Parts: sequence; structure tokens; C-alpha cells
Amino acid sequence: MSVPNTAQRMLTTQFSRKIWNQIRKAIKEYQLVLPEDCIAVCISGGKDSLLLACALTMLQKISEIPFTIVGLSMDPGYSAQNRAQIEHNVQLLGLETHWYTTRLFETVNRETDNPCFLCSRLRRGSLYEKALELGCNKIALGHHFDDVVETTLMSMLYGGQVQTMLPKIRAKHYPGMQVIRPLYLVRERDILAWRDACGLECLACSCSFAAQARQEGRPESSKRYEIKQLIATLEQENDQVAKNIFNSVKNVNVDDILGWHKGAERHTFLDDYP
Repeated sequence: MSVPNTAQRMLTTQFSRKIWNQIRKAIKEYQLVLPEDCIAVCISGGKDSLLLACALTMLQKISEIPFTIVGLSMDPGYSAQNRAQIEHNVQLLGLETHWYTTRLFETVNRETDNPCFLCSRLRRGSLYEKALELGCNKIALGHHFDDVVETTLMSMLYGGQVQTMLPKIRAKHYPGMQVIRPLYLVRERDILAWRDACGLECLACSCSFAAQARQEGRPESSKRYEIKQLIATLEQENDQVAKNIFNSVKNVNVDDILGWHKGAERHTFLDDYP
């Protein structure tokens, strides 16, 4: 049996409950895919984007909702070896993607204060522009359940606010464009299991900062990595911790919080205090 069929078949057999069903649940519950959507599936070479592209390619074939997908891959300045690895995985999974080249790494490498934030912002804007050029109205990104939970906790501990990563958002500066996250309910550990079962060798972050840290044998030093480790430690005692953090931003009782706002309109508990 061919590798593409094997990878896709595993989604509906071995990984049906933990991955395939969760993707379809997120798409239905959050209305991520609508009739006549043209979705740019961003394939960066990591495990998340490869799973996303594989799943949406399969879903397009069987879904009652008519939609189209376009593979989209940015080369921000990859080494020849990294570019070849991504192309190999795309071919191995039977996927197709449009490549385009930027000088993103060159720009980000000059940033010393917060290169990850700058990289994310510039990458997103570039993908918006290319997706619009290709006639797409949505961009699908590979953020998963653990990304959502980590973002929620980071916003509280380091941002002083209750904020999470939403399953879909409208692009502020690109009218008509939306971002969707079909892996929203999928645990990272299950994505890792799927990757290993497929025999894929996926890229980690390949910017100069991450590459130097790996070369020197240093662990990641980002706040997100610290939060990831904290959640993992807490889950050793209570395996519902991540799920509870996720559910906390679905069950906000405004009667029991100090204050809230919607845009510039702000409220406190005193507004309705008897």
C-alpha cells in the first residue's frame, strides 16, 4: 500500500478517536469550513502542518461540504537540506504545495529582543498576502489543543489577562481573510504518535536562534516552553489539568470576576453590585 494511503488510513483507524474525530468535531462545532471555501493549508515542514494538510486533503474527498484547498509553503531562508526534507515529506504524503521565497530569516536574525514575535508577525502577514493572491478566503494553521492551553496560561501569568487562542479569527488588515485552526481539539502527544507511525522526520524550528541552541545542547528558553513544562508537571498529578484550563475560558461567569471588557467598553463587578 502506498504511503499516502497508509498515512490517511491511519487517521480513520488507529488515530480515528484521538485525531480524526477531533478534527471533524472542531470543524463542525466552530464552523471552520463552509461551502465554497478556498482554504490555504500552510505547510511549514513541522508535524502539525503535515498532519493538517493530510487530514484536510482526505476530508475534501469525502465531505458533503464543497470546498477547495491549496497547499502553501513559504521558504523563509531554509538551508538546502531543510528545504529538501520538507519537499520529501510533502511528496511522501502525496500532498501538493505552492512554494514561494522570502527573506524572513535574514530580517528576523537582526532582531535580538523578541525574534519569535517578529517572525510570527511577519510570517503571518506574508501568508495572508500570498493566500489572497491565490484566491483563498481562509488560511488553515496547525495550532493544536496544547497550543491553546499554553496560550491561555501564558496570558494569565505573563500578560495579566484572560485570553486564549480562538479556533477562527478574521484578519484585521486583510479584508475577507480568516484564519482557522482545525487541529484545535487534538493533543500534541497524539500528533507525535501519528508522525512516528508514519515514519516522518519533521523539521523543528530552523531559524538561527533555535539551531544554535540545539547545536549547543541547550534546552528551549522561551516562556512557552516553560509553560509547557509546567503543565506537563501538573498533569503528572492530575491528568485533567490541561482540559480544565481549556474549559475555563468556555465557562467564564461574569458574576464572579472583577472586571471585563469588550473592545474599549470596560465593566467592573461594581456595575451591578446591589
